[in-house]
Order: sequence, then structure tokens, then C-alpha cells
Amino acid sequence: MALLRGRLLVATPLIRVGSFWRSVVFMLDHSDEGALGVIVNRPLNAAVADVLPQWADVVTAPTQLFDGGPVGSDAALALGVVHDGLVPHGWHQMADRVGLVDLDGPVPASGQFAGLRVFAGYAGWGVGQLEGEIDEGSWVIVDAIESDLSSPHPETLWHDVLLRQPGDLRLMASFPPDPDLN
Repeated sequence: MALLRGRLLVATPLIRVGSFWRSVVFMLDHSDEGALGVIVNRPLNAAVADVLPQWADVVTAPTQLFDGGPVGSDAALALGVVHDGLVPHGWHQMADRVGLVDLDGPVPASGQFAGLRVFAGYAGWGVGQLEGEIDEGSWVIVDAIESDLSSPHPETLWHDVLLRQPGDLRLMASFPPDPDLN
């Protein structure tokens, strides 16, 4: 399987409950040792200003903390999309203009990022685990666009990402939240 770094995993209707239901995961790393990503469409009811007040003025709206996944939910990590030709201090490239941002370093000036989000936790898979979930049809792999990471409407991102796909895959966007009620 090709490496997934910088791509999106979109949950299919086979995932009916739990933290991955209708999730969109940006893949930070994928190798023969496992995989790591963050759920980019799960804002929490906590403002970044309440948790990391020094970062409140540089995060992209909505300025909430995001649930990055079920692993390490007591730790925070940030993803930033840089402007062309600009590499802010503390930014570490993951894919193209997307990278991890050091939350312990100096806070960059407002406007240094095209988008910045802070996540509590992350999504992680052991050796072969993600590949098995993809093979069983729980995930589809699609290209990410940088605006996915800082969408002003994360609650519609699952639908929006699927709707822009070609062919039959876009039909999944109209799948009802609870098919048993259909």
C-alpha cells in the first residue's frame, strides 16, 4: 500500500459508532511500523484560549480545541499550514505546506500561518491495523487540500470531502446518519 502521509482517511458508513464515526483524518505518518493522524472535523466544547491562552490569537476559527483522536487525549499537538516561502520558527514539515507546530516554543505572530489548529490527542494504528481496516472497507483514501485542515465549517467536512470526489464515491456524502431510520 502506498504511503498515506498527507492524505485523508474518510470514514465509511461501516464505522457506525465511536470516535471515528464520520471522521476525516489527516495522515501525519504512515510506515511499516504503523500510522498516525489527527481527526480534523471534531471541534470540542473547549476554546484554545481556555487551554493554551497564548495561542488563542493565532489559531484559525473556529478557535476551539479539536479532538484529534482517542490516543493521548491529555496531550496537545498543533498542525499549521504555512504560506508559500514562509517557514515559521517551530514548524516541522509533514506534507507539502502542512506541518506540526511546537506548542512549547515561541508563539508566532498572527498571520504567519494560512491555518493553524490545536488538537487534543491523535489517531494511531499499530503494524498492519490500518491496512486491515482499509481492506475491510472502513476507510476511503482521498487527496487532502490544505483548506480541509482549517475549514471554517468542520462539522460539514465529512460531507464536503466526499461530495468533491469523482464517480460513485461522492454518493456516500448522502448516506443518512442512521440508516436504520431510513
